[in-house]
Amino acid sequence: MEYFDRLWSEMSETAPERFELRRTFLLSRVEQGDRVLDVGCGEGWFCAALADAGVVNVLGVDVAAEAVRRARARHPRLRFEVCGESELPIGDRSIDVVWLGEVIEHVRDGLGLLGECARVLAPGGRLLLTTPDHDWRARLWLGLSRRAFERHFEPRADHLRFFTRGSLRSLLEAAGFAELRVRARSGVLAVSARAG
Repeated sequence: MEYFDRLWSEMSETAPERFELRRTFLLSRVEQGDRVLDVGCGEGWFCAALADAGVVNVLGVDVAAEAVRRARARHPRLRFEVCGESELPIGDRSIDVVWLGEVIEHVRDGLGLLGECARVLAPGGRLLLTTPDHDWRARLWLGLSRRAFERHFEPRADHLRFFTRGSLRSLLEAAGFAELRVRARSGVLAVSARAG
């Protein structure tokens, strides 16, 4: 997508936010034999972490061709593809784990993307997801400080959605996911769920 390509073209190479926290969450829930799809893979940091942990069947996809170009250059032994925002280039029921690390807040049609994730997950497959947490303290601070509110909800920023535990759970349930576990930790909502 043109918008995300422009963002990636303007962005310097940096480690993902809260990388260690999110990497630990992901690796603790994936087994070496799992087929893993990293949706919104960016420069491939999590694909590389999975490969380093012995997971051999990993595919990273992103809507930004620039992100995929960088990922391929950075990790030439791994697979990366460009995809549509809610069209994953994977067959039905062919993936064991879908990883959405800090992605759902950037997507126009979150329900459509989650539907695609459910489509590609094998029976019993798992969705693992992280997104910034907007707990009561953050909401209170944003409500009390105009400057904080304006910085956080900058209209040119790439975050389109802002989630609480309840709103994220509601979206996942609407997409048909079950066995939902939504945990808040260090400013991150971490979700594990099963395809329904």
